[in-house]
Amino acid sequence: MSTEKKNSKSRVYVINGPNLNMLGKREPEVYGFLGLDEINRQLAYVAEDLDLELTFFQSNHEGVILDKIHEIFEENPAGVIINPGALTHTSVALRDGLLLLSCPIVEVHLSNIHKREPFRHKSMIADIVTGQLTGFGHYGYHMALNAIHQLLKAV
Repeated sequence: MSTEKKNSKSRVYVINGPNLNMLGKREPEVYGFLGLDEINRQLAYVAEDLDLELTFFQSNHEGVILDKIHEIFEENPAGVIINPGALTHTSVALRDGLLLLSCPIVEVHLSNIHKREPFRHKSMIADIVTGQLTGFGHYGYHMALNAIHQLLKAV
């Protein structure tokens, strides 16, 4: 019975790129004091109330992230929340991979990338995602999840 209920929920993927496994340890004054596991736990709790199923994924390797996006494409998910980390500013391959997806995609950044070093101002995916949240810390993930939920309700 629980499998039946689980399968009826819309699946949203939360993808985190390089160095995000070090949240809470790496520059906490910039990225916050919560670790990625805690952020994911909080987000899973919110997803329950929204009747969404979350799948979390993090890798420090661009090709592994691309393989995951290809896998996600085959599943036709309800939505994707992605914090590509430094790949935001450099990866045409990530951009091309995300173009495969037809679901809402929300780009999230803990810090405001537009108030940081000039090389961080450019996002290679900003013009292809549904929306971008930057500078709200870990709440950006919550905002992204709520945005996807609202978009799914509108369909």
